[in-house]
Amino acid sequence: MSIQAQYKKKRGTAQDAIDQVKNGDFIIVPTGVGEPPTLLTELSVQRRRFQGVKVAQILAVRKFGYIDPETVEHVCHVAFFFGASTRSGGQSGWIDFIPSYFSEMPSLIERGQIPADVVFSLASPMDQHGYFSLSLGADYTMAAVAKARAVVLEVNPNVPFAYGNCHVHISQVTALVESSEPVMEVGLPKIGPVQVAIGKYVADMIDDGSTLQIGYGGIPDAVVMQLTHKHDLGVHTEMIGDGILTLVESGAITNRKKTYLPGKMIATFSLGSKKLYQFMDHNPALEIHPVDFTNDPYLAAKNDKLMAINATLQIDLLGQCGSESLGSVPYSGTGGQADFVRAANRSRGGKAFIVLPSTAQNDRITRIVPTLAPGTHMSTSKNDINYVVTEFGVAQLRGKSAKQRAQEMISIAHPDFRAELTEAAQQMHIL
Repeated sequence: MSIQAQYKKKRGTAQDAIDQVKNGDFIIVPTGVGEPPTLLTELSVQRRRFQGVKVAQILAVRKFGYIDPETVEHVCHVAFFFGASTRSGGQSGWIDFIPSYFSEMPSLIERGQIPADVVFSLASPMDQHGYFSLSLGADYTMAAVAKARAVVLEVNPNVPFAYGNCHVHISQVTALVESSEPVMEVGLPKIGPVQVAIGKYVADMIDDGSTLQIGYGGIPDAVVMQLTHKHDLGVHTEMIGDGILTLVESGAITNRKKTYLPGKMIATFSLGSKKLYQFMDHNPALEIHPVDFTNDPYLAAKNDKLMAINATLQIDLLGQCGSESLGSVPYSGTGGQADFVRAANRSRGGKAFIVLPSTAQNDRITRIVPTLAPGTHMSTSKNDINYVVTEFGVAQLRGKSAKQRAQEMISIAHPDFRAELTEAAQQMHIL
């Protein structure tokens, strides 16, 4: 049967596609805007006909109807990472959470430790060879495609066709539906004077020819905005967004000096604007790969001068990072922070930056604390953390003693809290 005949045979309505789901199934959905809105909307409509179905995803960007505490016995969300659509459910306890390093999620699926009965994903149109591109999120989804009983694609002409290991052949597809709505756009976070100050400290420490990993958030984007005058930067990251596109347009990113996959930008998912998605389409300078490739610390570290820039919510005097909860209250998830901190530490000339404002709640609370708040989910250990940056400066921790670390951390805390942090450190016998 020709690929066109296979496509026609497998094409159907969203109502029909939902018939691929059985009671008790575990449905894998890609990161962020890779989620298929037509399929998940229809699943929401039909949710009461199912029992025990779970939809697992690292970052839901829309609050579909199935994300509903009243119908969790029918279809419920399982978070690998909380976002605005799922955070309240996680904090109330009716959305469950699977912690994992982002880089290890494909192996958890391959080993059956995370089930993968069905895949729902947005996809580009099929090319002349019968392949679709999961350009918006290859992440752990490619591993799920290899394991799933049913692979259901929502094919949309607005999804870019990207290169890399992100392709699914029509023979692997169980059912498909077509849609044409624009891919969801996610704007850049707000950047204020604190973010700009932090960004300047980091940008001043990034040399020409460095390779960048940029996390999502106001501070990482503030760093990006101050790199437009740099030369021959490269990209090996988990997320490609509009900040990186800005650097490409300024000429700062050429990828020529990369020591691993030179000439190529590497990412595992995309999150940004229509302009970004158009830039990705059939662009030979960009490859989308599964996250066990992009975030593997050993592989990423093959890039000399790898600069990893990630944010945290709270950090203690020894450098332990609580990046995913407020005390015991979940806020986000593990993600790839530890993956890239370790990668940058291994990289020749690499630097791992953890960035955060020194305070919260209008300077009423310090984010640099003697010890993490009780119940905090620790994301990255003190043994991994190197550079910590606030609007008051840079603390360099690796190779430093506990006393030296405390002194460094107190020096970048808000001045209003330095005395009490010093007193706490003395009581803990650190100073």
